[in-house]
Amino acid sequence: MEIPLSRPDITQAERDAVNETMQSPQLSLGPRLGEMERLVADFVGAKFAAAVNSGTSGLHLCLKAMGIGSGDEVITTPFSFIASSNCIMFDGGRPVFVDIDPETWNIDPARIAAAVTPRTRGVVAVDVFGLPADMDPIRETAKRHQLRLLEDSCEALGASYKGRSAGLLGEAGVFGFYPNKQVTTGEGGMIVTDDESIYHMVVSLRNQGRDSHGGWLAHARLGYNFRLSEINCALGIAQMRRIDEILANRERVAGYYLHRLRDLPQITMQRIPTNCRISWFVMVVRLRDDYTREDRDRMLEKLRARGIGCNNYFPPIHLQPFYREEFGYGPGDFPVCEALADRTIALPFHGQLTEPEVDIACQTLRELL
Repeated sequence: MEIPLSRPDITQAERDAVNETMQSPQLSLGPRLGEMERLVADFVGAKFAAAVNSGTSGLHLCLKAMGIGSGDEVITTPFSFIASSNCIMFDGGRPVFVDIDPETWNIDPARIAAAVTPRTRGVVAVDVFGLPADMDPIRETAKRHQLRLLEDSCEALGASYKGRSAGLLGEAGVFGFYPNKQVTTGEGGMIVTDDESIYHMVVSLRNQGRDSHGGWLAHARLGYNFRLSEINCALGIAQMRRIDEILANRERVAGYYLHRLRDLPQITMQRIPTNCRISWFVMVVRLRDDYTREDRDRMLEKLRARGIGCNNYFPPIHLQPFYREEFGYGPGDFPVCEALADRTIALPFHGQLTEPEVDIACQTLRELL
């Protein structure tokens, strides 16, 4: 029996929307772009939203709009998808890692101030696995040291912190729309912000540096081709019209897992603070400390051999080969992150996963433990 690790939640409504768009004479910068942006802005309560061709592009443009450039240091987490630190390097910045909270798996706010130097210009806080970072103390540190604050919410559409939507907890936030995310446009992302200057800058930068004062061949600044096509937006519009259903499906599947795994003494799970609402992105368990990375890797092999999709989420960013070469990071630099990363298992997770499939995944994990 094959149970995939992830799967997009696509219905006939999405297929019809894409087919209808394909018959349109306008496949880029058309009416669907604005509609997609309005739907996301309204859903999270943002003043402005700007669609881009990936979450990575969105993070890059936000940092550029905030003035992060060559030689600037930006503090972030080593436990994340690699784009959250790569985006700092695109214009010559340097990611500076601090270790994570061992229970929430997000950046540890108490460690940030000690990492600030005269070259520090910003913080990229990541909402890991759809759980918002503890943003109040992070904001306080950023304000005290006059740092720019970007929220990487690429995994967190639908999450909230103290009643406020993820994505709006810094100066700007970015959602990702890759096929394994809560909402997909195939490839794509969305910048949200209440800051009008950031909004106008990212809209210009995503579209070859054009602005509202010139024509198609007038370019006010160096820009990029980071636009999101009408075809992608049509898919996203159909998804956003079903967003409550999509999130409910994922929460239902998460409930299946939580019920079956809660009594397993060999594992722990990400702690969800009472002031947060998680938006379920993946189902990751952490093996107890007496399991080694080699034990975990053998379990992954055996799960896959039985047709159960799985992976290790995430390998530490600072131990990726080019980070070690470029910045001299090595094992032991961020021990909380490394201990977690050595023991994570991501189990199959998507909104169409059935209860019998969850039973099989959980029972197999029990046997392997």
